[in-house]
Amino acid sequence: MQKISWGIIGCGDVAEVKSGPAFQKCEHSELVSVMRRNPEKAKDFAKRHSVPNWTTNADEILQNPEINSVYIATPPSSHLAYTLKALEAGKHIYLEKPITLNLSEALQIKTALENSTSKLVVAHYRRKLPAFLKVKQLLDEKAIGKVQFAEIKIIQPNHDKLTAETEENWRLQPEISGGGYFYDLAPHQLDLMIHFFGDPVSIVGSSANQSGSSKADDIVNGIMSFNNKIQFTGLWAFNAGVKKRIDSCKIYGSNGVIEFSFFGDQVSLITSKATKEIFNFKTLPHVQQPLIQAAINYFLGKEENPCAIESGVEVMRIMESFSKSATH
Repeated sequence: MQKISWGIIGCGDVAEVKSGPAFQKCEHSELVSVMRRNPEKAKDFAKRHSVPNWTTNADEILQNPEINSVYIATPPSSHLAYTLKALEAGKHIYLEKPITLNLSEALQIKTALENSTSKLVVAHYRRKLPAFLKVKQLLDEKAIGKVQFAEIKIIQPNHDKLTAETEENWRLQPEISGGGYFYDLAPHQLDLMIHFFGDPVSIVGSSANQSGSSKADDIVNGIMSFNNKIQFTGLWAFNAGVKKRIDSCKIYGSNGVIEFSFFGDQVSLITSKATKEIFNFKTLPHVQQPLIQAAINYFLGKEENPCAIESGVEVMRIMESFSKSATH
């Protein structure tokens, strides 16, 4: 295999800018066909992005001999079925987050992958973004000494007419998304904690549907312990009475603090000597491109898996432990 020939299953909003164009811009990569159930939207996506083929039937992607890899970017409720079909067809897979509705489905994918010849990369793309590579570098260099604990706060204000919006917003339908905005946003944040500190050794949490605006819980909090006695606390609130969003992660060490946001391009290093260093990074036009390139290199046997199924499974385990609203 000299080139990765892609088919996209689910060319919606995420594929429009964040990921879709990257499959044509990466080295040793081409985008052969895209699929979406709505024919007008599928055709329009293909035309605007210069994709030679489009379809409304995912099986046409999976059975196309010219396609050796698929990007599954549909809502989570269909991830399991499409992934199992892709594995049966011998395709490599780049799988969107959250990888499934729940931990049980994630474990099914892990088992099926182990019994196949295909390769799979989970689309936790922040691992390869410059800002988070810098955080990893600072941690590896022990810039803040011995890591003691990490704290995440994701707080969003009330949304006007939220009830009306939920009728069309699948992210607020647990049977489709797994568990509201928490399941949509937290995978990236929790995966970075795994990437930085390894798998947690203990997990506890709780959640609630305080507003009743949808079927999904709108507040989730959790506590974890990692190896080396590293502690973690996280709070996700999506119905707060505030005007400004809070998007914050602080990692405390014996000699300082690293601060960053998950949706920003700035990392701050504050040392025990009261000095502050700020690192700024440019926003990439297609934020998933670095991880997609790494996935391509992995599929071609040129490098290790940048985000393996085990990380996706662990994220599902954490979210299910934090949130009682998960679909079982």
